[in-house]
Amino acid sequence: MESPRPPPPSSPAYDAYPSSTTIFHNSILKDPKTILYIILTISIFSLFFILSLSPSTSHSPKSRPDPFLFPTRQTHDIIFRSNTPSDPTPPSIAYLISGSKGDVGRILRLLFATFHPRNHYLLHLDLSAPQADRESLALTVQSVPIFRAAQNVDVLGKANFAYSIGSTPISSTLHGASILLRLAPNWDWFINLNAGDYPVVKQDDLLHILSFLPRDFNFVNHSSYIGWKEVRRLKPIIVDPGLYLTERTEMFYATQKRDLPNSHRLFTGSSFSILSRSFIEYCILGTDNLPRTLLMYFSNTPASLSNYFPTVLCNSRLFNRTIINHNLLHATFDKPSKDESRPLTSNDFDTIIHSGAAFARQFQSDDPVLDRIDRELLSRSPGTVVPGGWCIGESGNDTCSIWGDADVLRPGPAARRLEKTIVKLLSNGTYLSRQCIFE
Repeated sequence: MESPRPPPPSSPAYDAYPSSTTIFHNSILKDPKTILYIILTISIFSLFFILSLSPSTSHSPKSRPDPFLFPTRQTHDIIFRSNTPSDPTPPSIAYLISGSKGDVGRILRLLFATFHPRNHYLLHLDLSAPQADRESLALTVQSVPIFRAAQNVDVLGKANFAYSIGSTPISSTLHGASILLRLAPNWDWFINLNAGDYPVVKQDDLLHILSFLPRDFNFVNHSSYIGWKEVRRLKPIIVDPGLYLTERTEMFYATQKRDLPNSHRLFTGSSFSILSRSFIEYCILGTDNLPRTLLMYFSNTPASLSNYFPTVLCNSRLFNRTIINHNLLHATFDKPSKDESRPLTSNDFDTIIHSGAAFARQFQSDDPVLDRIDRELLSRSPGTVVPGGWCIGESGNDTCSIWGDADVLRPGPAARRLEKTIVKLLSNGTYLSRQCIFE
């Protein structure tokens, strides 16, 4: 079977330069024949332009996917009969994948490892990376036939600064989420990954488990017990230079400390979370002023990203019953008071598997443990995407060069491990008893 030809590549997501304007000399405009010719020409082109906008002749690849790449579920079931009619429709995940200078290779590897046609991806290299890196990233994405065919991968052309502390991490995250809301109207969950993260389950496994859960669930580590974080993360006042300077510089710390608020309860957590689309819309588009009030408060704290979403969720009556106190991420800390998790190595491989998580952090660039995860957990070869139920090519070749129905999932053993984690979290009302508890 021949591989279907993918749609033509679209131009990279960069700001276009304004087109030049034709200037007519006054003497030419005085000629009546010339004016009549110009009017007739404009009328003809206007007519063609209006006809080109007719729905009957529109063939936009964004709105109508290639039928050879996206056949109907009925056609796929006739061939494979792999899904039952009772299976729920798989969800869609919006990924923001961020990195810094020298992270182009890591971002591309992460994109290959998390790719699925149902998902949407926004790639962001912060301002520490040169513009040439962003151009190289966009061109590489457009050169991969699968990404070009799916048209669900975009590169952020106007970069932001994203320090590890301060307000720019939450600013960059909300910016990326707002762009994904505009680019893709039908995703269900938002996940923010950095270049040091990596999946430890296939997307088919993750989407399969999420298919059976309410779409308003939010997977967020949270606790009202502040402890040592009060002195180090909440009371200090800082000014993030990424908000007003174009070059990286030292963070400015004020000598004064501030009291903790009494108008709302503070919650701490992790910078990684899986957030529902409805909650993201509440934070960005909602009429309730709580998200903006807390955003202003956390804008001058050292750890805005790890505290903002848990605090908004737990102080909102709309969402404080949708939070699951587990972010499905495996991370290891040498000491509880450490701000950053330690790098994972091959010695942690078994622990990663038994954790029942969907993602893990942090990994060093090209660490051998990543190759082992690709080989043993993701069944992925270098430079290829993870095969799933949507790949119907012949075994031994590039099985994903021919696509079936993107709604068909083929979960594996990792789905069972992830299922056990979810069941444990939801069993016997455990998740209700751990929601936004004031400790």
